[in-house]
Amino acid sequence: MDFLKTLLIVLLVFFALRFTWKLAKPYLFRYIAKKMGQRFEKSFGANPFGENPFKQHGETEKEGKVTIDRNPRNNPKNSKTVGEYVDYEEVE
Repeated sequence: MDFLKTLLIVLLVFFALRFTWKLAKPYLFRYIAKKMGQRFEKSFGANPFGENPFKQHGETEKEGKVTIDRNPRNNPKNSKTVGEYVDYEEVE
């Protein structure tokens, strides 16, 4: 009889935990997503005022000034030498 009581208690606890997990899962995931979003914004320095998050601190520019950053051009590789041509024969 003690075995059946123990088995019943274990099953009730199992189903109770399963039920509460189903209820709590959306709230838990929403909380985790919110925290991850806050960490993402903090790490990239994004702010709601539209300033450039990649600008270095202390860097000031006049409004309306246009700056063009160009990447140095790499020498284009010869596209004609893509690979080695291998001749083959069909085997029947």
